[in-house]
Parts: sequence; structure tokens; C-alpha cells
Amino acid sequence: MTFEEIAAHVGRSTRYVAENTRWGRHPEWPQSIGKRGRRQEFHPGDVNAFIATHHTREIPPIQDDRLYTAREVADLAGFAPDTLWSYVTREQWPPADANGQWWGSTVRRALASRRSYRRTRS
Repeated sequence: MTFEEIAAHVGRSTRYVAENTRWGRHPEWPQSIGKRGRRQEFHPGDVNAFIATHHTREIPPIQDDRLYTAREVADLAGFAPDTLWSYVTREQWPPADANGQWWGSTVRRALASRRSYRRTRS
């Protein structure tokens, strides 16, 4: 895989993946296995292992039939409650289900659709 292919896979720009210290300049970034034309090439298994180790989080345990407050949802997702409401306003998070609260099933689906979370069986 080249940086262009990796960037397309993770939904980032090529420059971001190649030059960011959280990606291509990270000390544990996989070694190049050669070149394809002028572009460095990386083993897909090594790249996927790096992404799984450094850029994915497991979805926390969530009870589907329970209502969660904005503060609880924000804690589960790893951002501030104000950020949650900002995401709702910009339609990057589903609107509250009942009285400003979300059902666990809604929270689980929203987290699963975010790129930094890994879907798990439950």
C-alpha cells in the first residue's frame, strides 16, 4: 500500500497520513517494503496492525435499553458534553431520543459509525 491508498482507506488526506507524527512519522510506523514508482510501499498487514494498535478504540459496554444523559454519552465517546451538542447541531451525532437523552442502542450505532471506534460483537 502507498500513502495515497492508506489515506483513502482511513479517510484522511495523503499529506496528513504521510507527514503527521501520529501516522507516517510515528516511531512505530511500519518500514517501507520498497517503492512503486516514486511512492513508498508498505505491507498492508503491517499498516492494518499499526492502525488497530494506534487508531481504534473498542466501543465501551452499553446497555441498549437504558437512557443515557449527555454527560454519560460524552464520557463514553471521549469528548465534552458541549462537543456532543455541537455534533448534534451539525448532524454529526443523532438527535436525542427522549428528554435530551439517548437510548443505548442509538449511542452504540453512533459510536460504531465513527472512524476511531472498532465495531465489536455483543
